[in-house]
Amino acid sequence: MDVVAEEAGISRALLYRHFPGKPALFAAVYRRAADRLLDSVHIDPDAPLEGQIVAGLDAHFDYFLANRHAVLAANQTLAADPVVQGIINSELETLRDRIADAIGLDHIARQRLSTLVISWLAFVRVLCVQWLAEQNFTRDELRAICVSALGAVLEARL
Repeated sequence: MDVVAEEAGISRALLYRHFPGKPALFAAVYRRAADRLLDSVHIDPDAPLEGQIVAGLDAHFDYFLANRHAVLAANQTLAADPVVQGIINSELETLRDRIADAIGLDHIARQRLSTLVISWLAFVRVLCVQWLAEQNFTRDELRAICVSALGAVLEARL
């Protein structure tokens, strides 16, 4: 916390007034980054979904690469923290709702689709975290796996 206060040009006491500890500070930073990521991903119901999914995946890959240490910490070290888990869940739910809105279904079909899409999003998140940690796929392979998995999920809803 000393280094953060020094880098920010504020006193340690002021930093602790706003953030009682490292987990709270990390959660605030991670929340802001997640909000910026969500602001960069839009889905137009009138445009082909696959191209938008690919663009959304690329935005996520860029975000994950640019914020590698924070993403790994949030998804590995701090994953059990309820605040961090809440941020992750909120992000997934927002993305799920955007995809479901773009497809435009009746209430029952939307509920079914939402269940499948949230599962796909969790799969994508876990796969991306593993990719960051181990670099066992190329970015193109990662994208292809994610798109293919979504295709399988969307087929299953029928």
